[in-house]
Amino acid sequence: MNTISEVPQPTSELIELAKEVRSASVHLGQTEDEQRCKALLSMAAALEARSDQIVKANQKDLAIAEKAGMASALISRLRMDRSKLLSAIEGVEQVSQLSDPLGLRQLHRELDQGLELERVTVPLGVIGVIFEARPDAVIQIASLAIRSGNGAILKGGREAEQTNKAIMFALQEGLESTDVSNKALALLTTREESLALLRLDGLVDLIIPRGSNELVRFIRDNTRIPVLGHADGVCHLYIDEAADLQKALRIALDSKTQYPAACNAIETLLIHERVVRDFLAIAIPAFTKANVHLLGDSTCVELGVEGIADDKDWAREYLDLILSIKVVSNFDGALEHIRKYGSRHTEAIVTEDKQIAERFLHAVDSSGVYHNCSTRFADGFRYGFGAEVGISTQTLPPRGPVGLEGLVTYRYFLRGDGHLTDEYAKGYRKFTHRSLPL
Repeated sequence: MNTISEVPQPTSELIELAKEVRSASVHLGQTEDEQRCKALLSMAAALEARSDQIVKANQKDLAIAEKAGMASALISRLRMDRSKLLSAIEGVEQVSQLSDPLGLRQLHRELDQGLELERVTVPLGVIGVIFEARPDAVIQIASLAIRSGNGAILKGGREAEQTNKAIMFALQEGLESTDVSNKALALLTTREESLALLRLDGLVDLIIPRGSNELVRFIRDNTRIPVLGHADGVCHLYIDEAADLQKALRIALDSKTQYPAACNAIETLLIHERVVRDFLAIAIPAFTKANVHLLGDSTCVELGVEGIADDKDWAREYLDLILSIKVVSNFDGALEHIRKYGSRHTEAIVTEDKQIAERFLHAVDSSGVYHNCSTRFADGFRYGFGAEVGISTQTLPPRGPVGLEGLVTYRYFLRGDGHLTDEYAKGYRKFTHRSLPL
């Protein structure tokens, strides 16, 4: 296993860059809501103005990746055509319309007359984001960071280098005419810099990895900075005995084929034994038509599934048009399989039995648990967050698609008038602990 001793020390140039981002973040954290909103709209306008250059840069990256034989799932993530870019720009504009996450008073309490306590939301400071083959992540992270008053240091994979540079150029260009310093955003370009970033505790407050489980695990094992992210996206869809099978088929197809390279696409289909024969009779032709390679247990193979699934397949994140299918004898069997092999990302059930559905929603310990809908809805944009910094499968918040609320923390403000703890310790004064309006 890799250890932090194998991570290089940051260069003086990287330390200076991080200091510049941190200084800019301090100023950014004190800006008004209107200033940050205008900055986002200016960033969106710059992306639109530079769209031709961004798409051309992406075409260069794609040509290199395809020549190198990059996997189709990564090619799909790398692609940034005009349609995908416009969607990302729309996300920036949507983030600008969200409520200000800063300065929210979460607690207001009188400790004693003239001694008032507040808990107020504030920015984290500087976030470091390391990601693979996802140039749209630059746009999402940058917009959420600026909106929440945080600086951001980003490092994308080498496969997206030209695209990332073109996007960052446009974002910084957009900030030049605003009250937000364009030094609040920085892009790293070398592997050595991304490794050394893990040692910048004190300058970077949070690391967000977006990529393979190997990437996430390496980062978690090699930094003292808090890490937000998920290592795997092994998502399940359970078809209950009370399911509408046509509805189940539509949901299963969408969950697998709408974008198979996404971490919220299903990798395993669980089917109740009482409906498996009828469901596979309609599902096998449909999945075959969609070019999905099916693997199944012995019962599924007897019913027409061509490939046999082994124990490793139940825990595998394919990120491709491959789907494992398993028959379960009852509801509890489905829960047990998900507990054993799931990654606590997103799970779904298809059933017309509302009581079973509620049991599933409350029994499955994943960041997203759905009833009668596609797992592909696990996304910050679809949740109305405008974008997401990533998806977290940890138990403590933030959890699931993380938007603005995952990039703020809080401080306690206490205002008094010469109050001394000694007076309360000796009983001269007493606390009132009276709640005040927020």
